[in-house]
Amino acid sequence: MKNLIFLSIILVACSSTETNQTAVSKNSYSTAFSSGYSEVNELSMYYEIHGTGDPIVLIHGGGSTIETNWSQIIPILATNRKVIAMELQAHGRTDDRGTDTSFEQDADDISILLANLAIEKADILGFSNGATTALLLSFRHPNQVNKLIAVSPLAKRNGVPDFFWDFMKSANLENMPKPLQVGFLKVTPDSTRLQIMHDRDAKRMVNFEDIPNTLLQSIKAPTLLVVGDKDVILPTHILEMHQLLPNSEMAVLPGTHGECIGEITTLNPDYKQQYILELFEEFLNK
Repeated sequence: MKNLIFLSIILVACSSTETNQTAVSKNSYSTAFSSGYSEVNELSMYYEIHGTGDPIVLIHGGGSTIETNWSQIIPILATNRKVIAMELQAHGRTDDRGTDTSFEQDADDISILLANLAIEKADILGFSNGATTALLLSFRHPNQVNKLIAVSPLAKRNGVPDFFWDFMKSANLENMPKPLQVGFLKVTPDSTRLQIMHDRDAKRMVNFEDIPNTLLQSIKAPTLLVVGDKDVILPTHILEMHQLLPNSEMAVLPGTHGECIGEITTLNPDYKQQYILELFEEFLNK
């Protein structure tokens, strides 16, 4: 039986292994974690592992680094879980393979990364572009996915207002949110690589095609679909996806695109991410 959850609460608010030896690092999380690079489909992919416990994989959104997307919730998740986060092609510390990006390629890259890290099966948490990638991972590599949380996924072009597509056609680096530019250059101080990342993400969205209903219906993993009530992703789109996915729940949360997870461009000091993580944990522990 499908469950539809509307939260009206106002929140106070490698077979080749690693290319580098895994290092113990510290940064804005203020906690130690391991990090490294893994050879993934002609990429040297950067990843981090935080905490111990059942594994959960975090897939960031477009233009993001691990820190800009996940810094608010990694410390909470890592108190009782093994958190695996990566930076996808051209993002952050991961290099570029010289070809266009696609959600299919990102899903396949993540599959290889998990195999390289000996993670047989994990829960998946994706945001925005990362949530769309998580959907593809779930039907392209279903044996690696335990449960799925997709925050603001896009599966159809009509899932966003028309102005979104008009904006993407003329997207340029100057329009990219400054916190994302600063976050990228903090970990990779190379403006040329920043431009490459921007252009690949913009082109992918301009060329985005609907995910067929048959593929969405093939996702067997229990799935929680999450959207903000002021999100660029239309709540009606998430409802339509909820009706297609055979084993899904849906939550509409107060806030804008990414606000519930503390994504840097919508970071709200009064929004308490631990409440959202309790919702996620309740779903994952059913």
